Amino acid sequence: MNILSIQSWVSYGHVGNASAVFPLQRLGANVWSINTVQFSNHTGYGHWTGQVYSGDQVRELVDGIAARDVLKHCDAVLSGYMGDASIGAAILHAVERVRQANPDAVYCCDPVIGDTDTGVYVRPGIEEFLRDRALPQADIATPNRFEVERLTGLDCSTLASAKAAVTHLAGGMRAGGPRCVLMTSLETDTTPGDHLDMMVAEDGAFHLLRTPRLPVSVNGAGDATAALFLYHRLRTGSAVAALEAAGSSVHGLLRRTAEAGSREIQLIAAQDEFVAPTQVFRATPC
Repeated sequence: MNILSIQSWVSYGHVGNASAVFPLQRLGANVWSINTVQFSNHTGYGHWTGQVYSGDQVRELVDGIAARDVLKHCDAVLSGYMGDASIGAAILHAVERVRQANPDAVYCCDPVIGDTDTGVYVRPGIEEFLRDRALPQADIATPNRFEVERLTGLDCSTLASAKAAVTHLAGGMRAGGPRCVLMTSLETDTTPGDHLDMMVAEDGAFHLLRTPRLPVSVNGAGDATAALFLYHRLRTGSAVAALEAAGSSVHGLLRRTAEAGSREIQLIAAQDEFVAPTQVFRATPC
């Protein structure tokens, strides 16, 4: 499996490609990573150094890979944190080139905008680009609840309203694709206070995965979730199987992180969780 991953990079810690690449490699996938930013650490610390790359720089790397005549072997494009709205066009350029070379390739868009506790944390123009241009080209999307509400303008406080919002979001994705949506960090009026939900929708069917809430507040888990979900969706062809595998692995990762009392996800220490999760959770129709 070959995945072109276009996301941020940090030298210290694990977010963006620094969170997504290793789990994919640990599972046996080849990852062709292109970084949209290179920072010393994630911005949650309040201080960081580094730079945001331009759309032209990203496009140049895409074209350089294409010149190796290998895009026909690319199974998927994965995009995450962009850094700047100009990078969006370069990501879609990558998607177009990959699809030209391999029409069966899929595009998984992790529409990174923000979260409930932080609000919007991306630069102006990115949210609109994701809604109006990126998602209409996407086969798979992996937003959190906050991002679903921002992208659709619909409330997700009940299971019924969350399903309606996801249906609306999926309806705007690429026609002819699976229009598969994974919503993470889902809390509704039926979610127990000591648990957290993930929900996947594909082909009109909805499934819910509920896992115990863990005492952690970290960055980068969503990036790992998107990567793992994409991998397992490609491997199995099943959104439900991908939800179970990704959700179980990430729960194991976060459990190890909580045990370590770390502010950074324990991606290396918990690497066996990606291959064989300690605890396997099962999804139920909803």
